[in-house]
Amino acid sequence: MTTDHEERVRERPRHRWHLPAGSAAEGPYALDIDPKRAGWDRSSLRMVELRPGGVHTLVTGESEWIVLPLTGGCRVHTSGEIFELLGRESVFSGVSDFAYVPRDAHAQIASGAGGRFALAGAKCERRLPARYGPAPEVPVELRGSGTCSRQVNNFAADDTFECDRLIAVEVLTPGGNWSSYPPHKHDEHRPGAESVLEEIYYFEIEERGGTAGFGYHRVSPSRPGGTDVLAEVRSGDAVLIPDGWHGPSIAAPGHTMYYLNVMAGPGEQREWLISDHPDHGWIRDTWPTQPVDPRLPLHGLSGPSGLSGQEASR
Repeated sequence: MTTDHEERVRERPRHRWHLPAGSAAEGPYALDIDPKRAGWDRSSLRMVELRPGGVHTLVTGESEWIVLPLTGGCRVHTSGEIFELLGRESVFSGVSDFAYVPRDAHAQIASGAGGRFALAGAKCERRLPARYGPAPEVPVELRGSGTCSRQVNNFAADDTFECDRLIAVEVLTPGGNWSSYPPHKHDEHRPGAESVLEEIYYFEIEERGGTAGFGYHRVSPSRPGGTDVLAEVRSGDAVLIPDGWHGPSIAAPGHTMYYLNVMAGPGEQREWLISDHPDHGWIRDTWPTQPVDPRLPLHGLSGPSGLSGQEASR
């Protein structure tokens, strides 16, 4: 017997899993992915671009949100609080501070100099307090080794920042490396081993010498009729992952790849539990014998940091 979620996945046109830049623009948003558009229940991602002096009003509804600067800084006014986000020059230049905005609220986002801001959201039940996330407190992790080396900014991972449902992290992969490897999935509820999470990947590729870069992203089916994607990704693209083995994400040589992961699921616990693909999980056993890519960290470890090659594949 199939679940309602599996039926929705089967009905989705396959080309809609990869959303090239601009294809999911809506109103004030350069990218607008909500549960209805994605065909699932909880995860959302919006991109808002503000000109100097620009202002945007966010009505949160039934979702909690994080305002994350990609370029530039902003002021977030919500629930009687004002948060000054210093932001950053680009996603490749450093870790950013951020603001958490609760459900059933309004937020005004204003930027004096202008910038681009990710709004990562998840439909939730609890209304938590509005809060500020300082950049120096973001745990920065170097994960994997050799050509699987990558940097993970765990600003809203399940064990680093309290949310009701939302899980969000940033990953930076040096040119030529593979991340989200070994391929992994989180589409079954198996207590203590795997959690069900809807996931969005949003990509930025570093330009070099005025040349736009690219990368590749793979999602393979974990069940008959499941998600199947092999996409060339460029800056502004997104990939939706309702189910399936996802990875690798491959950065073309000479161009660092950035992606923002936004996840949420129905489980009682907010947790990121994954299963490795049985044909490829052995790669973890090779990591202790290889050095981490010397190009990492890309922009310094501004928060608590560590090396982890054995526990996670993102």
